Amino acid sequence: MTQNPTKAESHLVPPALNTVSGAGIEVPTQVDASAVNPENIGQAGEYPFTRGIFPDGYKGRLWTIRQYSGFGTAEESNERYKFLLDQGQTGLSVALDLPTQCGYDPTHPMARPEIGKVGVSLSNLSEAEILFQGIDLSRISTSFTINGTAAIIYAMYLAVADKQGVPREKLTGTIQNDILKEYVARGTWIFPVRPSMRLIADSILYSNDVSPRFNAISIAGAHVRDAGATAVEEMAYTLANGLAYVDELQRRGGDVEKFAKRLSFFFYVHMDLFDEVAKFRAGRRLWAKLMKERYGAQDPKAQMFRFGVVCGGSSLVAPQPYNNIVRVAVETMAAVMGGAQSIFTCAFDEAFQIPTEFSAEIAVRTQQIIAYESGIGRTVDPLGGSYFVEQHTDRMEAAISEVMDEIESYGGVIPAIEDGWLQLRLAQRGLDRKRKTDTGETVIVGQNHFRTQGEQAGVDEIFRLDPGVAQRALEKFQKVLDTRSQTAVDASLAKLAGAASNDQENLMPYLVDCCHAYATVGEMVATLKEQWGEFQEPVNL
Repeated sequence: MTQNPTKAESHLVPPALNTVSGAGIEVPTQVDASAVNPENIGQAGEYPFTRGIFPDGYKGRLWTIRQYSGFGTAEESNERYKFLLDQGQTGLSVALDLPTQCGYDPTHPMARPEIGKVGVSLSNLSEAEILFQGIDLSRISTSFTINGTAAIIYAMYLAVADKQGVPREKLTGTIQNDILKEYVARGTWIFPVRPSMRLIADSILYSNDVSPRFNAISIAGAHVRDAGATAVEEMAYTLANGLAYVDELQRRGGDVEKFAKRLSFFFYVHMDLFDEVAKFRAGRRLWAKLMKERYGAQDPKAQMFRFGVVCGGSSLVAPQPYNNIVRVAVETMAAVMGGAQSIFTCAFDEAFQIPTEFSAEIAVRTQQIIAYESGIGRTVDPLGGSYFVEQHTDRMEAAISEVMDEIESYGGVIPAIEDGWLQLRLAQRGLDRKRKTDTGETVIVGQNHFRTQGEQAGVDEIFRLDPGVAQRALEKFQKVLDTRSQTAVDASLAKLAGAASNDQENLMPYLVDCCHAYATVGEMVATLKEQWGEFQEPVNL
């Protein structure tokens, strides 16, 4: 005879499985095989690229294994990068601290409490030289998660390559450089929307010419996903932002057949495996259609949807943290079966601290086990042709298109951001997600279901940031100020100001010159603020 659980045991009662996916799409118990349209599937490496952009999948080249890393000073982060490379990581993913992201030098009152805490402090070229010391930039792909100051950090990277004697055309990697999602989801914006769009276009067009293998933008849905968006909305907002960038580049005279080849995308992978696989397949197909039908791109490479992912983010939780290893493994499999070109796996302790070397190594090993032991990368699009996956991809595409149409009917993402419409919509979605988690409607194992009474969450190793980081950063910063040529700095900043006042000038050469003169991030941002002002967040109730 089955007894009702006591109050103390009620947290162990298994909830019923939800019949609606995380993306809000009804999942049928049985799938009608006749509903699959073979014309939508096609072949990998062929338009519309539903099954992938390469005909041989990962056999020709494995995805790039990256770990998002950076903390404290450039010396500490350089040491961590070398450790990760020794563990088999094949690309760098640089985390910058909040002062660098927001355009403040370490000496600024707003910056001092945050120096080196969520990323590396990178205030000037001297720090960048230390960060990449002993790392051959001609042989390693480097990704930067940076937006408001992205053009400046890209200029700094070019200057480091110049110092190393590495030809710019050999540089590979990505700079995130997606300011539109910052206004909606993260908040590390600096300038108003339209001058920010100019700066992004400048960096993309300049990179096309001087570093043609480098991706000067990674249009990111990851942060809107973590802020509360569903998988459908994440893809819809990202593609809508992508269209805004393409429109701006065309307005600036860019050739879509050229610049579209270096556009890349970036997403979070959450725990609904089939939602995530279908999201990537649908997004790849939609983008190819948009580039061909809306913009007339004929070169297949200009139609391709190339993307990297983070497996983790807000899907990881602090209670029972070792469960996160399983979550990251599931998400990594979804990324591989969805055809990602670059994968970063979060460490299991990332929900509450900077990863230790122990946890970071497990995250790298997770990718390596899936790459070399699981077998899921041996064939292209291994879920392709599944009745359920194909229909789920179709439903996902239709839902994404519906959201994109809604944004377009508003006037596009730029007016929607300037009016605060998108921000309000995302905030409401985030509140809805929180409510479902708090009530247990959304099951999070170890957090709101299947908890052990009296348990204490914890890990064996705690990362502790050296309390002397801020002081060392300030001392090094002052040394740069004392030893650089102030005349050269003043001259480079004056030229930058003049160029910023002229809409016809590309600002990138001036930013590179400023970096070579050891002008600081804060000085360059302040110079541009004098010309453009700052973004004012709209308030909607």
